[in-house]
Amino acid sequence: MLSSYRPWMNYLFALFAGALTTLTFSPFELWWLGPIAIGLMYIGLHDLSPGQAALSGWCYGVTLFASGTSWVYVSIHEYGYTDVPLAVLLTALFVVLLALFYAIPFWLYRRFIGQRLTFLSFAGLWVLIEVLRTYLFTGFPWLLLGSAHVDSPLAPLAPVGGVYLLTLVTALTGTLGIEFLRRRWWAGVMVAALWLVPWLLPLQWTTASAERVEVSLLQGNLPQLTKWTSEGRRNAAKTYARLSRELSNDVDLVIWPETALPMNQAQATPLLEDVLTKLPTETALLTGIVQRDDAGRYYNAVIGAGEATGTYRKAHLVPFGEYIPLEELLRGIIAFFDLPMSDFTAGDTKQAPIRAAGLSIGIAICYEIIFPELVAERAKDANLLLTVSNDTWFGDTIGPLQHLQMARLRALENGLYLLRATSNGVTAVIDPQGKVIARLPQFKIGSLSEDVRAMQGQTPFTRTGSWPTWLLASLFILLGARWRSANGKTYSRMMCHG
Repeated sequence: MLSSYRPWMNYLFALFAGALTTLTFSPFELWWLGPIAIGLMYIGLHDLSPGQAALSGWCYGVTLFASGTSWVYVSIHEYGYTDVPLAVLLTALFVVLLALFYAIPFWLYRRFIGQRLTFLSFAGLWVLIEVLRTYLFTGFPWLLLGSAHVDSPLAPLAPVGGVYLLTLVTALTGTLGIEFLRRRWWAGVMVAALWLVPWLLPLQWTTASAERVEVSLLQGNLPQLTKWTSEGRRNAAKTYARLSRELSNDVDLVIWPETALPMNQAQATPLLEDVLTKLPTETALLTGIVQRDDAGRYYNAVIGAGEATGTYRKAHLVPFGEYIPLEELLRGIIAFFDLPMSDFTAGDTKQAPIRAAGLSIGIAICYEIIFPELVAERAKDANLLLTVSNDTWFGDTIGPLQHLQMARLRALENGLYLLRATSNGVTAVIDPQGKVIARLPQFKIGSLSEDVRAMQGQTPFTRTGSWPTWLLASLFILLGARWRSANGKTYSRMMCHG
């Protein structure tokens, strides 16, 4: 039997599966390893006690986040002014706590799921775990299993059900693969059917307008450690003003990245007005900026200047980076809790698009692009998506490439062009099918100019979001659920053991 091995082997499999999952994402992009990782977690799970299953899930989470989010150490140590021992401790704490997202559901799974239809219930459980990761404790939907499939044969499913549908099909492939190895030949037919469906779906759900718009994305590559000093402010102003002056006279829209100018909007206004005088008359300018309202609250924002109208204020802030949870207790304890601009206020969850160069632009700032529902909400009233980011915090790690991959999936889910303007890379233009059509090298100063089009219509995912996939995953879990009757007998929901 494939499942006849001791629990310690399951823990080793789980540790290995977590590392394999990281390899499915950028820059490795070995998406086909995803079902294998799921299979390693599924095989033998039903021979474990609830406690053993929880430990297996936790082992998976530890290696997944230790390998896939190793950039957290760079953010804390190099840019968070934290000594090596403390940075290691904080990173380890981050990893072991996130791993609980797999430990607790695995315990519940073994406690309440029977022995029937487990290939469905386990796949549904995996989606549930990713939903919990997206929303609990402000959410951290990084390394969602489906994010690896922006270039795989499953990619056409993204505009239908988004990243969670990709996760569900990946997980089903893994569980059915194990059933097939157990000589349940029907499982092979089901896998073939799952992977055939994407070939039958439309290649494009939205349509492009005839008019092309030339956009230019600027990348200043400014040092993060000196950005908020007086010298850093002068350097930023000179860099972005120079890059703007050097653009073609045909440019319709110029975009600067997140907090391109390390100053608030009132301080930056004279510079922006001067830059606009050097650009063609009808050119619009968008820039990430710090806003301060009359009540003294600060916002991480994108504003329009020149022929652009509107403002977007970041609604989903990064804990510890843009605000401090339990601020009264934590502020001042260590330097990491006193980072520059770590007291932002969140903007409204529903905000109108910015209008510029004939485009209606839905915006997500930095971290927001990894939240599929948030971006779909921005896409409903937009015909183009924009994300501005300061990926300097990642350093020279795999973080920016993972970030780009998730942005590509948001473009594919919503069938819109997506512009990505970053401080030091990866600055890119992404088409409605999630393909990068132009990009700048990382860690270089430069501008990227490309033609884009407004897209009309909405994908099924933009209209409905993820709830159909969530309901399907919940149904799969319930199909395997069990409960105890008053006389102590155990039953499986929907299908008894007899």
